[in-house]
Amino acid sequence: MLASLLDFLAGGLIQASLGTLVIYLLVATQLTILSVTLYLHRSMAHRAVDFHPVVAHFFRFWTWLTTSMITREWAAIHRKHHAKVETADDPHSPQVKGIGNVFWRGVELYREARGDRESIEKYGKGCPDDWIERHLYTPHATLGPTLLLFISFALFGFAGVAVWAIQMAWIPFWAAGVVNGLGHWWGYRNFESADTSTNLTPWGVWIGGEELHNNHHAFPSSAKFALRKWEFDIGWASIRVFEKLGLAKVLRVAPSLDVRPNIAMPDGETLRALLAIRFQAMTDYYRNVTLPALRESRGGKLPLALRRGLADGGRWLDDGKRERLQAWLAERPKMATLAEYRQRLAHVLDDRSHDAQATLQRLQAWCAEAEASGIAALEAFSMRLKGYTLAPARG
Repeated sequence: MLASLLDFLAGGLIQASLGTLVIYLLVATQLTILSVTLYLHRSMAHRAVDFHPVVAHFFRFWTWLTTSMITREWAAIHRKHHAKVETADDPHSPQVKGIGNVFWRGVELYREARGDRESIEKYGKGCPDDWIERHLYTPHATLGPTLLLFISFALFGFAGVAVWAIQMAWIPFWAAGVVNGLGHWWGYRNFESADTSTNLTPWGVWIGGEELHNNHHAFPSSAKFALRKWEFDIGWASIRVFEKLGLAKVLRVAPSLDVRPNIAMPDGETLRALLAIRFQAMTDYYRNVTLPALRESRGGKLPLALRRGLADGGRWLDDGKRERLQAWLAERPKMATLAEYRQRLAHVLDDRSHDAQATLQRLQAWCAEAEASGIAALEAFSMRLKGYTLAPARG
């Protein structure tokens, strides 16, 4: 009897080997990651994909069981992050709160954001509000992980407690710390978005595709995060499988850019494309206009932060670095001209007025002046820009 009890405490009902425990842990944690990225993020927060009710409820149950996160709160906090990105109201901006705080204290920042009930009400609309949400998932959020602890202990004994502890740390570390922290601090950028978001790696596998964070910020409502030929998003691959099985419906993906030849002046089609993919346009400007001129000016030794300042207009530079960049530009009239044209184009594309005709006229004026500037790269960019159009999105 004592021997049986000791065996149970050591290995639980299953008496699993170390290899089995590792496999279980990897499967369970990746299922949690997929539940967060597919359901909480892409489906609930951004309405980019709808899942069959059975699949959606499984994801909801699994996040309750393994994270204690409430769908409405998670969606609200994430929507606020996009609405207030890199400002004092952003729940977890490394630029404001510091990379150390976001990376190591991501859970605490999430809890602080949960306490702002006014924001939860404002940004949390459209999330589940059925009987089980009102009577179980929301009022008894911590019951899920507690139940999981007992299940893990029953199946695996004391080893199950260690497995459970790792599961509890998985989302706080990878999502709250790595994605929210490093995803706005380190990596590469495909798009000069109006924030500091980065892609951590072109292969979004370990964190469900959330590694492609800059792509997501450029096109938040896209169900697909991989936007370059060499990138891979396992979350999108999962969605396509569900779609093939009739268990998911993709609502939105990032628009694709096409270029029409021989367009004399920007027209309504140009403007629609630019407003939809304005970050792509600013990225093209940096790569096709600013970078070649930078090489010609022998600015290769320009510090990385100042080079990034040329890409984003110095938005994230402190006062000292901004002054250094301005002094550097003052010594290089061509680079200063290109920086001015970039700033003017950004103002046109960031225009939030409802007068589309006035915005189009400003764009036409910008193109006319760019083509009369005498700068070959700027002229070529403008000629191409006029032909921008939206191509049908493809998976």
